[in-house]
Amino acid sequence: MKILFVCTGNTCRSPMAEALVGDKIPRAEVRSAGIFAGENQRANQFATQVLQEKGIKLNHLSQPVTNKLLHWADIVLTMTTQHKQSLIMEYPNFQDKYFTLKEYVSEADKKVWKALKQAYSDYEEKRSLFIQENQHKFDNTLLDQKLKDHLHDDVAHIKKLEASLINYDISDPFGGDVRIYREALTELDKYTDLLKKKLDL
Repeated sequence: MKILFVCTGNTCRSPMAEALVGDKIPRAEVRSAGIFAGENQRANQFATQVLQEKGIKLNHLSQPVTNKLLHWADIVLTMTTQHKQSLIMEYPNFQDKYFTLKEYVSEADKKVWKALKQAYSDYEEKRSLFIQENQHKFDNTLLDQKLKDHLHDDVAHIKKLEASLINYDISDPFGGDVRIYREALTELDKYTDLLKKKLDL
C-alpha cells in the first residue's frame, strides 16, 4: 500500500502523519507533500520535537505535490477538505484516490462526496461550454456577468453540498507553540491508529 499525505507546506501535519504511519505500519510505503510546498525545507522544529517525545525520529525535507507522486500513490490522504478540493481542481485525473484522512477512516459522507465530485465536474463542463459558445458575443465584463448568472444554480448546489459535509480537517498547528503541536500530534495519532485498523497491514 502506497500512501501519500498532503497538507499545505509539507513541514508540519503531513510529515507528522508520514512519520506516525511509517512507525505504525512498516509494511506501508509512505510519503508526504504540500500543495504550496517549497523544495527541501526542513520540518518545523516543534513537529520534530513532539515526534521525538514519542520516540519517533523525523528526518524530512519538503516537496510539492506532482503528477508523478499522485501516480505513485494508491491513496492520497489530505489534512483538510480544502486540500482535497484543491487537488480535485488541479489534478482531476487522480480524484478517485483523494480522501481527507478523517473521511477515509470514518466512512461517513461518501454519498455527499460522490455528489460533490459530480457537481464539480458538471460545473466545469457547463462553464467551458458557455465560454466556448459566447466568448465572441460579449466583451469580458459582460461575459463574466452572464457566466455568473448562467452558473448561479450550480454554485448554490455546490455550496449546499459543501455545507453539509462534516468537518474533516486536522487543525493546523503552524504558528503555534509546542503545546499546539502536541495537540495536532494527538489528533493525528488517533486517526492514524484508525487507518492502521482499516488497512489491517
